[in-house]
Amino acid sequence: MFCKRIQLHSFKEDVMGLYARYIGPRFVSCLCSTQDITAERLKVVPNASGVVLEIGIGPGLNLPLYDPARVERVIGVDPGSDFLRIGSGRHATSPVPLEIMEAPAEALPLSDALIDTAVVTYTLCSVEDPMRVLSELRRVLKPTGRVLFLEHGLAHDEKVSTWQHRLNPIWKRLAVGCNLNRPVASTFEKAGFRLPEVDHYYLSGVPRAVGYLCRGIAVTTG
Repeated sequence: MFCKRIQLHSFKEDVMGLYARYIGPRFVSCLCSTQDITAERLKVVPNASGVVLEIGIGPGLNLPLYDPARVERVIGVDPGSDFLRIGSGRHATSPVPLEIMEAPAEALPLSDALIDTAVVTYTLCSVEDPMRVLSELRRVLKPTGRVLFLEHGLAHDEKVSTWQHRLNPIWKRLAVGCNLNRPVASTFEKAGFRLPEVDHYYLSGVPRAVGYLCRGIAVTTG
């Protein structure tokens, strides 16, 4: 009986490993490339300019949305080889000069004050340490730099947030590390950013627990 339990546990681990490597990334990429979400990206990404850092570039869903007339180059950072592999086709046909770095956003392999614009879309939900990521963004941004962000996260509505907390353990496994219940705007503020523009709203047509969005601009406070 003990051996059977070990075998069953090993089988479950193998199945989850295969899911996390092959199925989960494609599932998440499909969710993040719907027409409605692309429309939200279009409100953010074309505003990037200069030397751009995009964390969590993965499948490259933002690449077709950059304005070549405004962007000097994009540095795309992602720790996930599986997500990067999905995006290889988009990376190869990028409309702007592109450099890919396979690295965690918590330890960016970039020098200080290099970046004009950081683009963060549907990424803070899945990084290991959001505060460390934002600290790194502050380090690599120029004094005049800014962060353009579009994230889903913890809703202000208590009824919705209660369900987000309940569903998060299941959702996190299904969406390979994505969290439903991370606050967005307050995390930027705690990390030392000022938010001259911020908007909170629900994406129509999806359950509110997964459709609470926060979009805005963050700048350093000195």
